[in-house]
Amino acid sequence: MITPVLPTYARADLEFERGEGPYLFTAKGERYLDFGAGIAVNALGHAHPGLIAALTEQAQKVWHVSNIYKIPGQEKLARKLVEATFADTVFFTNSGAEALECAIKMARRYHFAGGNPERNELITFEGAFHGRTLATISAGGNKKYLEGFGPDMPGFVHLPFGDMKALEKAIGAATAGILIEPIQGEGGIRVLPNEDLRRIRALCDEAGILRVLDEVQTGFGRTGKLFAHELAGVTPDIMAVAKALGGGFPVGACLATENAARGMTVGTHGSTYGGNPLAMAVAGAAVELMVKEEFLAHVRDMGRSLRQKLAMIADQHPAIIEGVRGEALMLGIKCRITNTDLVQALRDEHLLTVGAGDNVVRLLPPLIIDETHLDEAVGKISRACVALEAKLANAPAKAAGGAA
Repeated sequence: MITPVLPTYARADLEFERGEGPYLFTAKGERYLDFGAGIAVNALGHAHPGLIAALTEQAQKVWHVSNIYKIPGQEKLARKLVEATFADTVFFTNSGAEALECAIKMARRYHFAGGNPERNELITFEGAFHGRTLATISAGGNKKYLEGFGPDMPGFVHLPFGDMKALEKAIGAATAGILIEPIQGEGGIRVLPNEDLRRIRALCDEAGILRVLDEVQTGFGRTGKLFAHELAGVTPDIMAVAKALGGGFPVGACLATENAARGMTVGTHGSTYGGNPLAMAVAGAAVELMVKEEFLAHVRDMGRSLRQKLAMIADQHPAIIEGVRGEALMLGIKCRITNTDLVQALRDEHLLTVGAGDNVVRLLPPLIIDETHLDEAVGKISRACVALEAKLANAPAKAAGGAA
């Protein structure tokens, strides 16, 4: 018999009653250190007083009016984002997938408005994750997510991750742009080198196509910069963001230059809930904190410290950990064992993490953590590795005993 909640998730047998800072608590009072942050969403931790105040104040006024009317919070937050980024304009959505949908439509419409409707293909890299809508699973090209939902939506060309020669050859008369994540999150914290990001910018300029970035997971300080593309010193034409934007409240956005948005005229796109007053109030408060240089500097400091501590653990437990990769507080532990085993071992130590492709465990802590939280996490990771090593050591002995 089917469950009341559609059974599309393989959920852990764990539930939480409340959160505080980087911690989550069960109804029994058990405390977990949250290094998943709702998959890079709770950048300011749980129950942040500033976000609670913004939500509470707005909730006592107006929740929803639709985009038939002006929404002052949209104007205010859009100005903040424009001032802090490459963008000239912003469209607000409810999720990262919706932000990507807007970005895809915008890239195609750009060429349509320029008299080149045949330019409707976006080039993407294998291992990408852009969302769960029909368009975004087609953009990602992951067979696991496409199976049973065919036919695949046309308009996407998939290339091996980071293959710049293949990318240069793939650009043709039908190419509208290049859609990439600066760091693949679900793909396994795979980082595109800065020189490749700069080369992609140059290729787009040379071909007259658009550079579209998916910074849904990398955005708002996760990499120590407000956005990951800043590490390479280049800018996109269109960028999709979400996750940390609302600090836990569902909200996304598509940012663009005036040129890239030239085809998005009245009636070409819309959303009933997107940019509603509640979302704008919370996201506005979150962005106000995350754009500050001292906040970003703190992320960089914590990222360097965590990276160093993890490198030591990797040296101490080579049978478990192959290496560590990523930027700042978006780090991945490349496993020699099955990554789900490490995720569970860490959960047993009351440390929450997130699995990823390429046999990686993601560490995506709230960006407000301090050294005490890092030390606590490292202790838990070390103990989890010891426990897993013991299991590895015992496994052959059991097998031999069984055979005898």
